[in-house]
Amino acid sequence: MLKEIFLPLVSYFSFFNIFQYITFRAAYAAVTALLFSLLLGPIVIEWLRKQKLGQEIRDEISTMHKAKSGTPTMGGILIILAIVVSVLLWQDLRSIYTWICIVALLGFGAIGFVDDYLKIYKRNAAGLRAKFKFIAQILLSLAIVLFIFHNRNPETTLLYIPFFKYAILDLSYLYIPFGVLVLVGASNAVNLTDGLDGLATGLVVLVGMALGVLTYVSGRVDFAHYLLIPFIPGSGELTILACALVGAVVGFLWFNCHPAEVMMGDTGSLALGGIIGVMALLIKKEILLIIIGGVFVLEALSVIIQVVSYKLRKKRVFKMAPLHHHYELSGWSENKVVTRFWILGGLFVILSLSTLKIQ
Repeated sequence: MLKEIFLPLVSYFSFFNIFQYITFRAAYAAVTALLFSLLLGPIVIEWLRKQKLGQEIRDEISTMHKAKSGTPTMGGILIILAIVVSVLLWQDLRSIYTWICIVALLGFGAIGFVDDYLKIYKRNAAGLRAKFKFIAQILLSLAIVLFIFHNRNPETTLLYIPFFKYAILDLSYLYIPFGVLVLVGASNAVNLTDGLDGLATGLVVLVGMALGVLTYVSGRVDFAHYLLIPFIPGSGELTILACALVGAVVGFLWFNCHPAEVMMGDTGSLALGGIIGVMALLIKKEILLIIIGGVFVLEALSVIIQVVSYKLRKKRVFKMAPLHHHYELSGWSENKVVTRFWILGGLFVILSLSTLKIQ
C-alpha cells in the first residue's frame, strides 16, 4: 500500500524512490509486525483472559504441564493480524503472491480457530475431530494449489532437489497432489511441534529468516543465475512477507517464552505452517523445506512412527510423541528441550542455506 502511495511522488521528492527497494520495505515490514505484536500483545492477552479462552491440557501430559491449564490460547490471532497489517502496508498489493499468501494465512488460521474454539467451548483438549480438520486442510490446500497451477510460470511444476543444479522432473498435473501434500504436511508439522513454551515460535523465526534469504535471491535474476537456482519473477516480494513473519513471531515470543503468558494455539500454528509451505511452493524449495524445517519434520515423523509402531506391534518407540515430550519424560527440563531444539533448528537452517553453493 505504501509503495503505491509514495513511489509515484518520486518526481517531486526523490526520497520516495526508497520504496522501490525490497530490502527497505522488508526491514520495515519486520519492524512494523514486531511493534504491532509487542504493543497489542498485552491487550490481546487480557481480552483472551476475560473471555476465559484458556488452554486445556491433554490428560497424558497433565502431570508435566498442570500449571499451564487455563493459560490464554488462540494467541495466533495476534500473529496473523500483525503479519497481515504489515504485509498490506509494505508489500506490493499488485503482486499475485501477496494475495495467495494472505488467503493461505487466513484460511489455515480459520481452521485452527475453529479447532481452538471447540477445545475451549467443549472443555475438551481434542477439539475439532481429526478427520474434519484434515479434510478442511486438504480442501483449502487444493484451492491454493489449483490457483497457483492455473497461474503457473515455466518453473512451477518442476521438481528441484537440493545439491542438484537442474530440475530432475516435470511433475505436470502431479504437481497438484504434491502441492497439497506440502501444504498439509507443513501446517501439521508446525502444529505438532507447538507443545512447549516458545518451541515452535523460536523455530518459526529461524525458518522465516531462511525463507527471507531464499525468496530474495530467487527473485533476483543475477543472484539466481549465479547460485544456479530457479529465478521466479516477482518472488522477491515474498521477502517482505518472510520478514513480517519473523517480526510478528519474535514479538509474540516476548509473551510466549517460558513461563508463557499466552499460547498461539492451532490458530497460530496451522497458519504459520501453512504460510511456510506456500512460500516454499512459490519459490520451488519444496524439498529443501524438509531441511529448513528439519525439527518440524522430526517432530511429525516421531508421531507417525509412534502410531504405526503401536498399530502394528502394540509397542511404542518413544515414551511419548511428539518428540519433545519424549525428552521431557527422559528427564530434560522444558527449557533444555526448547533451547536444544532451537540449536538443532539453527543447524538445519545453516545446512539448507549451504546448499545454495553446494550443487
